[in-house]
Amino acid sequence: MTVSTDPKKIEEVLTRGVEKIFPNTEYLRGRLLSGQRLTLYHGVDPTGPTLHLGHAVPLRKLAQFQKLGHRTIFLIGGLTATIGDPTDKMAERKKLTREQVEENARLYKEQASHFISFEGENPTEMKNNYDWLAPMSMGETFTLMSNATYAQMIKRDMFQKRLAEGKDIYAHEFMYPLLQGYDSVKMDVDGEIGGNDQTFNMLVGRDLLKKYKGKEKFVVAVKLLVDPTGKKMGKTEGNMVAFTDEPTDAFGKIMSWPDTLMPLAYELCTDQDFKQGDPKEDKLHLAELIVGGYWGNDEAKRARENWEETFSKGGTPENILEFKMQDGELLSDLLLRAKTVSSKGEFRRLVNEGAISIDGTKVTEPNQLAHKGTVRVGKHRFIEITN
Repeated sequence: MTVSTDPKKIEEVLTRGVEKIFPNTEYLRGRLLSGQRLTLYHGVDPTGPTLHLGHAVPLRKLAQFQKLGHRTIFLIGGLTATIGDPTDKMAERKKLTREQVEENARLYKEQASHFISFEGENPTEMKNNYDWLAPMSMGETFTLMSNATYAQMIKRDMFQKRLAEGKDIYAHEFMYPLLQGYDSVKMDVDGEIGGNDQTFNMLVGRDLLKKYKGKEKFVVAVKLLVDPTGKKMGKTEGNMVAFTDEPTDAFGKIMSWPDTLMPLAYELCTDQDFKQGDPKEDKLHLAELIVGGYWGNDEAKRARENWEETFSKGGTPENILEFKMQDGELLSDLLLRAKTVSSKGEFRRLVNEGAISIDGTKVTEPNQLAHKGTVRVGKHRFIEITN
């Protein structure tokens, strides 16, 4: 397999969307310019049935390496998913069954194929860490554990916060970084790509690879797609653009992003640079690029036409989320369940601003009962209430 050493393409790999490179950028630049074919991977725990736009950031970076001719691996955390990554979690994560993990992994490969290629001259390999972690003996596990200290693990921010709040930390959560790091050893890789929130785990793998095999591993920590509060846009936060969304829904979600997110979104989610112009047009172009890149250009064009028809002429979008109301349920409670509003405080504010309506009639009372009809929240959020 011929490896490209094109300096321009290498600089794109090293800089676009990159937060930090370990041990440093010069080290990785040198290896890429050498023409040596490197092996690197990106791992995902299949904790739900869908990937989302946040996952696209490291997948797009992995695709850049693949296009240069390097060997790429898409790793499914089949065993680590049953443990639960404590990263940024203020409570222990719900454990998954083996069957749930296998089904999610199948869906992940299908969704990831929009960014990386599993076929062709240089196909991405798919591996599952269940294959080497599940058969580990007690002796192997203790040997792995001997490569880390309690002090090293407990200093992590999320554990310190849990301790301060009197929340539990489970012993298996200390094992998670070691098991994830051991993936680097078993696959004998040259490097790893992941979100910058995974830096601790990826560096544990870097240490383990040195200890087990005396090998230097590079780590590419990419920037995160975050909302204005700094929270990741993902499953946990409930603000994700999922790859199981309808294209029109995904388009609408992107159009609801604040203008301040545009430079980062262009950098992480597209191949184009942000050039500030008319804010509305900038966002329309972004939404069309993102939807076109995953769902296809025809769907992106249709989603844009639907959005412009809806919000320029006061229409109603296609494929509105339907939500069944409960007897005697307050509208505020239903919208909270549907994650259409983030809090009752936001609901009251929107009511006071006249920004919530049902079938075109403004809601004026915070204690309004839910009833059948089309609810519009602000400019971009719709929900269909059913009996």
